[in-house]
Amino acid sequence: MLMAPLTVEVRRGAVAQLGALLADSRVATSGRVAVAVGAGQGDHISSLIAATLGEAKVFRVPDGSVDAAVSLGADLRKGAFEAVVGIGGGKTIDVTKYAASLTGIPMVAVATNLSHDGICSPVSSLEHEGGKGSFGVPMPLAILVDLDFVHGAPPSLVRAGVGDVISNLSAIEDWQLGNVERGEPIDGLAVAMARTSAEAVLGRGDSIESDAFLTVLAESLVLSGMAMVIAGSSRPSSGGDHEILHAVDQLYPGTSNHGELAGIGAAFCFFLREDERRLSLVTGCLRGHDLPVTPGDVGLTAEQFTAAVMLAPSTRPGRYTILEHLRLSEAEVRDRVEEYVRALGH
Repeated sequence: MLMAPLTVEVRRGAVAQLGALLADSRVATSGRVAVAVGAGQGDHISSLIAATLGEAKVFRVPDGSVDAAVSLGADLRKGAFEAVVGIGGGKTIDVTKYAASLTGIPMVAVATNLSHDGICSPVSSLEHEGGKGSFGVPMPLAILVDLDFVHGAPPSLVRAGVGDVISNLSAIEDWQLGNVERGEPIDGLAVAMARTSAEAVLGRGDSIESDAFLTVLAESLVLSGMAMVIAGSSRPSSGGDHEILHAVDQLYPGTSNHGELAGIGAAFCFFLREDERRLSLVTGCLRGHDLPVTPGDVGLTAEQFTAAVMLAPSTRPGRYTILEHLRLSEAEVRDRVEEYVRALGH
């Protein structure tokens, strides 16, 4: 049986539907619901939902850390809430997902940004003393994406969602490589959903100014998250591309956001595969949405990116990707990085 959210709603004004959704007895029987909002748009969101949710207790999420999630989880337990609504961007939703899992209550995601596929994924990416880690959590029970809020989010963060969903194409290649080389089982439905979500965005001529594009991007990010739920891991949406981004996060924190780094990682992995057709499609899509393509586009030197590629396999031990398959030496990686920059740099 396929696990799926009760509701996936993508439109302008979706937040107004929140009250009706939470009245559903499958979400909360007595209506005792908490709301977690991010620091950025917290006051504005709280005022908008006040009429809809009445006396719902609102908690502020200060950042995207494990500490913030544990603190929110403790507050949820003390209040004996039946469900929690996370309203905000990726950090707020990731913190709320983890807090809900600690408390053992369902979580409803209301996305105000489309920066990555965390909207619906069974993973929370949270900061801690050692950097950033990925934590397994249940998928949100329901998902609303309010396009009014998305239009108000920083454009660079919304565009970043394109990079994250496009990287599925590289992750799928890596999964299939793991199947051929290591006999790793593949879930065909997870692959189909992850691939479909990427292909839906890949060839479009419009961008984030259009409601039609944002709707497809939101649906693609939800499908990508569901693919991970079906697979029971992040395999359909995370391969060598994400290993590289996690290594960049570890070595050079604050370089760029998740989606932008995933896009660069995917493009570099297609370059390593010598798949010129896919490389051209992926880089064309990234550039079409003003997303970075080369390390220099996010302020990394060839040496720094080489160091990240060398560290990348250790960020996901046991995962077989093109990086583990080629087993390039540091000198070979540096040569490939320099070739990549020459081929794709402006």
